[in-house]
Amino acid sequence: MGSVAGEDADPVSPATFAPLRNPTFRSIWLATQVSSLGWLMQTVAISWLMATISTSDLMVALVQASSTLPAFILSVLAGAIADNYSRRRVMVAGRCLMTIASATLTLSVALGFVDPWMILGFSFLIACGGALNDPAWQASVGDIVDRRNLPAAVTLLSVGFNTVRSVGPALGGLVVASFGLLTAFTITTLGYLVPLSVIWRCRWKVRSSPLPREPMRTAISDGVRFTAMSSEIKAAIARGTLFGLAGIAILALLPLVVRDQLRGGPLVYGALMAGFGIGAVVAGVSNGRFRRILSQERLMTLACLACAACSLSLALTSSVAVAALALAVGGAGWVTAWSGLGMSVQLASPRWVVGRTISIYTALTYGGLAAGSWVWGTVAQTHSLTWALAGSAGALVLVAAAGAVFPLRERRESEPDPLEAFDTPAVALNLKPRSGPIVVKVEYLIPETKVEAFLDLMRERRHVHSRVGARRWTLQRNLQTPLQWTETFQTPTWTDYLRLNHRLTPADKELDERVFQLHAGEDPPHMTLSIERPTSSARKPEPPAPYFSRH
Repeated sequence: MGSVAGEDADPVSPATFAPLRNPTFRSIWLATQVSSLGWLMQTVAISWLMATISTSDLMVALVQASSTLPAFILSVLAGAIADNYSRRRVMVAGRCLMTIASATLTLSVALGFVDPWMILGFSFLIACGGALNDPAWQASVGDIVDRRNLPAAVTLLSVGFNTVRSVGPALGGLVVASFGLLTAFTITTLGYLVPLSVIWRCRWKVRSSPLPREPMRTAISDGVRFTAMSSEIKAAIARGTLFGLAGIAILALLPLVVRDQLRGGPLVYGALMAGFGIGAVVAGVSNGRFRRILSQERLMTLACLACAACSLSLALTSSVAVAALALAVGGAGWVTAWSGLGMSVQLASPRWVVGRTISIYTALTYGGLAAGSWVWGTVAQTHSLTWALAGSAGALVLVAAAGAVFPLRERRESEPDPLEAFDTPAVALNLKPRSGPIVVKVEYLIPETKVEAFLDLMRERRHVHSRVGARRWTLQRNLQTPLQWTETFQTPTWTDYLRLNHRLTPADKELDERVFQLHAGEDPPHMTLSIERPTSSARKPEPPAPYFSRH
């Protein structure tokens, strides 16, 4: 059985490996590494199989696209599912799809039914399972570990994958060269069964909501709205998409570098991928130390420049040793960039929406990865491999400079959880959960000397309420009584109104108090709840008093 989130909390800033003291996180994390090891072996096998049965450089590069495109297509829906259903069950479903697709691919290889498009199809299906699993797993991290351990846990997600990256490709190349493709695919399928069985056995406590589950359309809309109103998340998405678009050439074109420039085989490919993984591991282990002395923006800049140096070196070298060293530098930049971006999204997201923000981030960044695989594969095929890698290096330098437009802001502490303590106001009508739209009006009395301060706070209040579900927010001043100001917003249904109030954080409540302090009346600001009703003759008459008041 899993432990409750926060069971092993440390009163001081956690070390990189502190989350591993939590048995549930440790079990799933370790099982995930086994699965990642198999996936990396499978990636080597699929890439090498494609390189041997197809003469098209574009088809080889599309192996990376097929493994990243599902995250772009499905992640937003998967994130809404992760926030509305049992994240554990969603992870089981995703893992089942990965296992079934991998087993079918293994059977096809055993029977000799292989062609380039079939390979891409099975790679796509396996990635679909990953697209369903990943947002639920990443969102569950904050449920399993204490919030103060969350940055270290997010880093471990990157470090863990890149640790096996130092072994998986080399092992995959060895297995393919020594035992053949069928053995590599079989081991991968067995590896997918490990996290499936661990997740099936583990349980962890998740905070339940007293409100009904959101419809998928509403859940997606709320996730998109929250993301669009978070400057930290938008900056992480922009930089991640650009970084993926520019940097994926290193991995997408590496089989061609091995085949055409280095004149090597699967073992050389695996060894170079191991060099990439070793650099990633070293950077990941040192991640906490780097973040104490450098800002997130500075680390992102250095990561982009490291990957640019790697890509340019691969374009110019014919030495395996130089290529391995360049890939170690590139791996360090790769894990530094992605762990920092992922951490920015996690820390800027409350628990009620974290699955959706992660999924939107994943969708767009993986879209950049898929597009980059196609772009650089096309450049390699129509011009040359050297041109493609050099172009990638130049693009990565531009991504580093993009910090002037999309800077990554520092956030030392995670967003506080919503209070979720809200007394439902008494109403005079028998409202159903889907009754609405609900109109909220709050009336303030603001002296002229406090108007500017009031407007500043109300701009912030508009932002706060809009990102948790308020629609059509307006602020009006009474022309006959200038002292009187009215804040108005809507929610689609009564349930949405309750959900909005359950999502407000302590910081949001503190903002309310600052606004109320500017109110000049003896009583608190007066709030009126109303329900909109159309005047169409086709509708049955409604009770005569369609609004309610609450002080």
